[in-house]
Amino acid sequence: MKQILGVGSRVRHSEFGDGVVINVKSSSYSITFIEYGNKVIKLDAPLEIVEAVELDTDLVSLFDVEQSLTKILQKWLDVSEVVPLGDKWKGGKLILKPGRSDLAPKEMTIDSFFHKIVMTRDRLRVLEQRINASKLDDEEKVNIQQYITKIYGSMTSFNLLFKQTEHYFVGEKSSSDNA
Repeated sequence: MKQILGVGSRVRHSEFGDGVVINVKSSSYSITFIEYGNKVIKLDAPLEIVEAVELDTDLVSLFDVEQSLTKILQKWLDVSEVVPLGDKWKGGKLILKPGRSDLAPKEMTIDSFFHKIVMTRDRLRVLEQRINASKLDDEEKVNIQQYITKIYGSMTSFNLLFKQTEHYFVGEKSSSDNA
């Protein structure tokens, strides 16, 4: 009989690469893969076990799973999600031209600029997780989350650089969006 893996087990899939088991169901695993995100994989699918975690019969909260997954991925790979730059921007450069003629313009590759934007987004997500996990009362958490949402809203100008819309920044919805 094949071993059933527990939440937090590290695996390697032939198509999706490296991942971590985040949920175990009666016939499948929910696995978050580094490059492909969340996938549902049948229990009998061929997986290379990198590090097995014993199946726990106790219920695990989603928060505990997120905490474990974040720690495992940071420890194991120390990388963030791969977010592709829109094809039309690849190899391009960003030129900042000062209003004064006695100053030289500055150039930066769009790839480097995009990487900094993605890192900012990743750090905002970590900040959100830390706020949610903190001992602040709910009102304080909501107040701080509102600022983060406004930051996301300010960052929507950079959405044109992303290849896929699911990676876009999303800010506050206006009252007309809720109608």
